[in-house]
Amino acid sequence: MTSRSSKTIRYRPIGVVRSPFTRSDEAPIQPRYAADAAGRAEIWPEFEGGLADLEGFSHIILIYHLDRSGPARLRVKPFLQDVERGVFATRAPCRPNPVGMSVVELVAREGRTLHLKGVDMLDETPLLDIKPYVSRFDCWQTTRDGWQNEVDEETARRRGRRTASAPAATDPAAPDGGES
Repeated sequence: MTSRSSKTIRYRPIGVVRSPFTRSDEAPIQPRYAADAAGRAEIWPEFEGGLADLEGFSHIILIYHLDRSGPARLRVKPFLQDVERGVFATRAPCRPNPVGMSVVELVAREGRTLHLKGVDMLDETPLLDIKPYVSRFDCWQTTRDGWQNEVDEETARRRGRRTASAPAATDPAAPDGGES
Protein backbone atom coordinates (compact mmCIF):
# COMPACT_ATOMS: atom_id res chain seq x y z
CA MET A 1 0.00 0.00 0.00
CA THR A 2 1.42 3.39 -1.02
CA SER A 3 1.03 6.37 1.23
CA ARG A 4 -0.39 9.51 -0.35
CA SER A 5 2.58 11.46 0.95
CA SER A 6 5.05 9.26 -0.94
CA LYS A 7 3.50 9.82 -4.37
CA THR A 8 5.35 11.79 -6.99
CA ILE A 9 4.16 15.37 -7.28
CA ARG A 10 4.44 17.17 -10.60
CA TYR A 11 3.96 20.83 -11.36
CA ARG A 12 4.13 22.65 -14.63
CA PRO A 13 5.09 26.29 -14.94
CA ILE A 14 2.41 28.89 -15.61
CA GLY A 15 5.01 31.26 -17.04
CA VAL A 16 8.50 32.59 -16.58
CA VAL A 17 10.08 35.41 -14.57
CA ARG A 18 12.25 37.91 -16.45
CA SER A 19 14.81 39.76 -14.37
CA PRO A 20 18.09 41.62 -14.83
CA PHE A 21 19.94 38.86 -12.96
CA THR A 22 21.53 35.99 -14.89
CA ARG A 23 23.86 34.76 -12.11
CA SER A 24 23.03 34.11 -8.48
CA ASP A 25 25.93 36.28 -7.29
CA GLU A 26 24.22 39.28 -8.98
CA ALA A 27 20.78 38.80 -7.46
CA PRO A 28 19.77 40.37 -4.13
CA ILE A 29 19.07 37.75 -1.48
CA GLN A 30 15.49 38.88 -0.78
CA PRO A 31 12.96 41.28 -2.38
CA ARG A 32 13.50 43.72 0.49
CA TYR A 33 17.00 44.37 -0.86
CA ALA A 34 15.81 44.45 -4.47
CA ALA A 35 13.32 47.34 -4.27
CA ASP A 36 14.81 49.02 -7.34
CA ALA A 37 15.11 45.79 -9.38
CA ALA A 38 12.49 45.80 -12.11
CA GLY A 39 11.34 42.63 -13.83
CA ARG A 40 8.28 40.97 -15.21
CA ALA A 41 6.33 37.75 -15.12
CA GLU A 42 5.30 36.45 -18.54
CA ILE A 43 2.30 34.16 -18.18
CA TRP A 44 1.58 31.44 -20.73
CA PRO A 45 -1.55 32.13 -22.84
CA GLU A 46 -3.62 29.27 -21.36
CA PHE A 47 -3.38 30.87 -17.88
CA GLU A 48 -4.20 34.48 -18.83
CA GLY A 49 -7.80 34.17 -17.57
CA GLY A 50 -6.45 33.57 -14.07
CA LEU A 51 -4.91 37.06 -14.01
CA ALA A 52 -8.34 38.73 -13.88
CA ASP A 53 -8.65 41.18 -10.96
CA LEU A 54 -4.98 40.88 -9.97
CA GLU A 55 -4.21 44.52 -10.85
CA GLY A 56 -6.19 45.60 -7.76
CA PHE A 57 -3.35 44.37 -5.53
CA SER A 58 -0.19 46.38 -4.85
CA HIS A 59 1.88 43.27 -4.10
CA ILE A 60 1.79 39.65 -5.17
CA ILE A 61 3.46 36.46 -4.01
CA LEU A 62 5.39 34.62 -6.69
CA ILE A 63 6.02 30.92 -6.15
CA TYR A 64 8.67 29.49 -8.42
CA HIS A 65 11.01 26.61 -9.10
CA LEU A 66 14.62 27.16 -8.04
CA ASP A 67 15.91 25.50 -11.19
CA ARG A 68 19.59 26.42 -10.59
CA SER A 69 19.82 25.74 -6.88
CA GLY A 70 22.18 22.76 -6.85
CA PRO A 71 21.91 19.62 -4.74
CA ALA A 72 19.78 19.58 -1.61
CA ARG A 73 21.50 20.02 1.74
CA LEU A 74 20.01 19.78 5.21
CA ARG A 75 22.61 22.03 6.88
CA VAL A 76 23.74 25.33 5.30
CA LYS A 77 25.55 28.52 6.17
CA PRO A 78 23.03 31.24 5.37
CA PHE A 79 24.18 34.27 3.43
CA LEU A 80 23.67 36.58 6.42
CA GLN A 81 25.73 34.51 8.88
CA ASP A 82 28.75 32.27 9.03
CA VAL A 83 26.99 29.80 11.33
CA GLU A 84 25.60 26.52 10.02
CA ARG A 85 21.81 26.24 10.28
CA GLY A 86 19.15 23.72 9.35
CA VAL A 87 17.95 24.40 5.81
CA PHE A 88 14.33 24.71 6.98
CA ALA A 89 15.39 27.57 9.29
CA THR A 90 16.75 29.46 6.26
CA ARG A 91 15.64 30.50 2.82
CA ALA A 92 18.54 28.72 1.17
CA PRO A 93 17.74 27.53 -2.36
CA CYS A 94 19.41 24.11 -1.94
CA ARG A 95 16.30 22.49 -0.46
CA PRO A 96 14.83 18.99 -0.80
CA ASN A 97 12.04 20.61 -2.85
CA PRO A 98 13.57 23.67 -4.54
CA VAL A 99 10.58 25.99 -4.34
CA GLY A 100 11.07 29.73 -3.90
CA MET A 101 8.70 32.47 -2.81
CA SER A 102 8.98 36.24 -3.15
CA VAL A 103 6.62 39.09 -2.33
CA VAL A 104 7.02 41.66 -5.11
CA GLU A 105 5.33 44.91 -6.04
CA LEU A 106 2.88 44.66 -8.93
CA VAL A 107 3.50 47.84 -10.94
CA ALA A 108 1.15 47.11 -13.85
CA ARG A 109 -0.52 44.38 -15.84
CA GLU A 110 -0.30 44.41 -19.63
CA GLY A 111 -2.25 41.45 -20.94
CA ARG A 112 -0.26 38.35 -19.94
CA THR A 113 2.68 40.39 -18.64
CA LEU A 114 3.00 41.52 -15.04
CA HIS A 115 5.46 44.37 -14.51
CA LEU A 116 7.18 44.02 -11.16
CA LYS A 117 9.50 45.75 -8.72
CA GLY A 118 11.54 44.02 -6.03
CA VAL A 119 12.54 41.06 -8.20
CA ASP A 120 15.22 38.88 -6.58
CA MET A 121 15.04 35.76 -8.73
CA LEU A 122 17.14 34.85 -11.75
CA ASP A 123 16.11 35.53 -15.33
CA GLU A 124 14.03 32.73 -16.88
CA THR A 125 13.01 31.27 -13.51
CA PRO A 126 9.98 28.97 -14.02
CA LEU A 127 6.91 30.46 -12.33
CA LEU A 128 4.64 27.94 -10.60
CA ASP A 129 1.94 30.13 -9.06
CA ILE A 130 0.85 33.66 -8.17
CA LYS A 131 -1.10 34.66 -5.10
CA PRO A 132 -2.22 38.12 -4.01
CA TYR A 133 -0.44 39.58 -0.99
CA VAL A 134 -3.18 40.54 1.46
CA SER A 135 -2.07 42.52 4.50
CA ARG A 136 -5.10 41.27 6.47
CA PHE A 137 -3.84 37.69 6.10
CA ASP A 138 -0.12 37.98 5.43
CA CYS A 139 1.21 40.75 7.70
CA TRP A 140 1.94 39.69 11.26
CA GLN A 141 2.88 42.45 13.69
CA THR A 142 4.37 40.25 16.40
CA THR A 143 6.78 37.58 15.30
CA ARG A 144 9.80 35.61 16.48
CA ASP A 145 12.48 35.67 13.81
CA GLY A 146 14.83 33.02 15.22
CA TRP A 147 18.51 33.42 14.36
CA GLN A 148 17.63 36.33 12.05
CA ASN A 149 17.35 38.54 15.15
CA GLU A 150 21.13 38.07 15.62
CA VAL A 151 21.82 39.90 12.34
CA ASP A 152 21.67 43.69 12.55
CA GLU A 153 19.86 45.55 9.77
CA GLU A 154 22.99 47.26 8.41
CA THR A 155 24.75 43.90 7.95
CA ALA A 156 21.64 42.39 6.35
CA ARG A 157 21.27 45.36 3.99
CA ARG A 158 24.96 45.29 2.99
CA ARG A 159 25.06 41.54 2.39
CA GLY A 160 21.60 41.46 0.90
CA ARG A 161 22.59 43.85 -1.85
CA ARG A 162 25.64 41.73 -2.75
CA THR A 163 28.34 44.28 -1.98
CA ALA A 164 32.03 43.37 -2.17
CA SER A 165 32.10 42.54 1.54
CA ALA A 166 29.47 39.82 1.16
CA PRO A 167 30.49 36.26 0.24
CA ALA A 168 29.65 35.25 -3.31
CA ALA A 169 26.69 32.91 -3.75
CA THR A 170 28.93 30.56 -5.67
CA ASP A 171 30.91 30.04 -2.46
CA PRO A 172 29.68 26.68 -1.04
CA ALA A 173 29.80 28.23 2.43
CA ALA A 174 27.10 30.72 1.38
CA PRO A 175 24.29 28.71 -0.27
CA ASP A 176 21.51 30.99 0.97
CA GLY A 177 22.19 33.70 -1.59
CA GLY A 178 20.40 34.19 -4.84
CA GLU A 179 16.94 32.81 -5.25
CA SER A 180 14.56 32.74 -2.33
